[in-house]
Amino acid sequence: MTGIISYGYYVPFNRITVAEIAQRWGKTPSDIEKSLNIIEKAVAGVDEDALTMAYEASAQALSDVHINRNDINAVFFGSETPPYAVNPASTILAEFLGIEKRYLAYDTQFACKAATGAMISGLSLIKSGFAKYSLVCASDKANSKPHDALEYTAASGSVSFLLGNDDVVLEVVDMDSFSSDTPDFWRREGMRYPIHGGRFTGKPSYFHHITQASTALLTKTGMKPEDFAHAVFHMPNGRFPLEIASQLGFTKQQIEKSLVVRFLGNSYTASALMGLVSVLEHAKPGDYIFFASYGSGAGSDSFIFKVTNNIEKCRRVFEKAISKKGYIDYPMYLKCMGFI
Repeated sequence: MTGIISYGYYVPFNRITVAEIAQRWGKTPSDIEKSLNIIEKAVAGVDEDALTMAYEASAQALSDVHINRNDINAVFFGSETPPYAVNPASTILAEFLGIEKRYLAYDTQFACKAATGAMISGLSLIKSGFAKYSLVCASDKANSKPHDALEYTAASGSVSFLLGNDDVVLEVVDMDSFSSDTPDFWRREGMRYPIHGGRFTGKPSYFHHITQASTALLTKTGMKPEDFAHAVFHMPNGRFPLEIASQLGFTKQQIEKSLVVRFLGNSYTASALMGLVSVLEHAKPGDYIFFASYGSGAGSDSFIFKVTNNIEKCRRVFEKAISKKGYIDYPMYLKCMGFI
């Protein structure tokens, strides 16, 4: 049995409401909230970045497992907003965590699915015998051009998973991927803010790729939507995951516990994985969880997880963690993001 043996997450204390942003630009808050199905988003502080948040999430993931950290033979850091353009964050993270030098490390990019691709790599290395444990972290201090549609959703947060085959909490039953050259979202070297293709990011991008990856996995395993207790899809906003769930035959009840985007925003690489850890607060042994990420550029990774009896050993109260918050105004938001 190979899968996730522990997990951790970090959500910054700061929040800014969609209403606060909308009012600054003369927009009607209720229209924006209804369109995006988002109320507020998490904002990293002036002294936080993707790496500091990754450390917090990873330290939590390692806090309740009794392993030799030198047995972590692979460390992967997935992010759209790493602290350095040239210099790996994965090695800095490993150093902070006290992992010794004999490990494979690299940073991954693939927009919002950078870490799920790394998860496939980490699981494969364990199955091959190369690694005893793999640590995979997704972390972003997501930014956007002021007054762009992304400003209402681009948020901050981090999620980490320790992968292995001892005391597995979430068994990986199967997985699949679907990829294509679909440039719906990009940022060239030297550009401060990402650019997106507007509505082009929907049907030919998000919906097409998740549909293909999801249906392929369901067909391969012979499982149906009704076999799952929970479903989690990438959350660029609060509307898209509900729509794709319905199109694939999942119910609102199966997906509702994963919709943390309404209160945290889209933390890019950590977004779908934040939905997964929110589900683990409620998941029961024997439950099957369907999961599909999405990354612009474009691709989707799909997974089927099975919850084991070990869930009680490391279950975390996610709702309590995200309830610790304080609201900031728009000028402070600009300062936290380094815009002013």
